[in-house]
Amino acid sequence: MSSFFHNPKSILFDLDDIMAQENKLNCIKQESNMLDSNVILDNGLSKQEQLDKLKVSFTDCDKCGLAATRTNIVFGNGNADTRLMFIGEGPGADEDAQGLPFVGRSGKLLTKMINAMGLSRDDVYIANIVKCRPPNNRNPLAEEAQACIGYLRSQIQIINPEIIVCLGSVSINFLLQPEGKIKLEISKLRGKWQNFYGYKVLPTFHPSYLLRNPSKKREAWYDLQVVMKELGLEVPK
Repeated sequence: MSSFFHNPKSILFDLDDIMAQENKLNCIKQESNMLDSNVILDNGLSKQEQLDKLKVSFTDCDKCGLAATRTNIVFGNGNADTRLMFIGEGPGADEDAQGLPFVGRSGKLLTKMINAMGLSRDDVYIANIVKCRPPNNRNPLAEEAQACIGYLRSQIQIINPEIIVCLGSVSINFLLQPEGKIKLEISKLRGKWQNFYGYKVLPTFHPSYLLRNPSKKREAWYDLQVVMKELGLEVPK
């Protein structure tokens, strides 16, 4: 097992709060502003081809002020046919420089978390609420999240994962409430299933928080065990 986890004990969570919905793809399509108006998804293409088409559609995006300070758009990266998707808040300096999500210190820790699940980064897909780096790594503003959320929702619709893991309070808040009206505390939400148009969403701590608070790694491991059980993956004893 990865050194990220230190002999954690298993724990079971009550899954009665899962809000199952049928026809989730239809539900997500019907939401206003769910897809960018310039994007037309083509089911005749593979998922990766659809993601590539979506990425090209906002190469020169200037919908919010982040466009003025970015080096690269950080679209997302990973397996388009995955069952598991991770969503963070936004790119940092390393991500902005390379155009890839989670490649800095937090990214190295996220990689260890994924490896501890018996998976690799090539097995999952990783994206963020916003695709451009907020100055000084501040949290995205509501207007920035609103401008970018349609692209993220398009990614979710294309990939159609079984489970989404939201990393941190910014990620879960803006995914569920992009207008930013409700502030949900990650300490109260982590490890508890949430519903997003029929998709099962599990919030947990952001890797950057775990770097600052290593004692919380055990709780993050509990959360990931819940995901593993739901996916039918073997949980280490």
